[in-house]
Amino acid sequence: MPKTTPEQNKAIVLEAFDTLFNKRDYATAERLWSPKYIQHSAHIAPGREGLFALVRSTPDALRYENQLIVAEGDDVIAHGRFSGIRRPAAWIAADIVRFEDGLLAEHWDVLQDEATRKESVSGLPMFGKSFPS
Repeated sequence: MPKTTPEQNKAIVLEAFDTLFNKRDYATAERLWSPKYIQHSAHIAPGREGLFALVRSTPDALRYENQLIVAEGDDVIAHGRFSGIRRPAAWIAADIVRFEDGLLAEHWDVLQDEATRKESVSGLPMFGKSFPS
């Protein structure tokens, strides 16, 4: 596959996250994640199979929303929210993805429970313009 541009990589990440987390379309997701996918997340088993198994184990209410996405070369960072995850609070995530041959090839993340208005020392929401209800 030809080398992709940073703009193409951003579009592919958004498509891949929507396809897997929101639509749960595993057949299409297999075409977006490399079979050699490397997973660095502490809560996800190795490889593409580990990621897909995690998503299969989550409630149907799981949703991913993106707020910001930036890319440089083969690397993309997506700032988003994972809600409906059987936890007291949604996760706010910075997902870092490395591309290879136009596919998501490697992943790291930084996750934090979303703060309520009362919990936010800054007085500002962690995601979007308003606090979760």
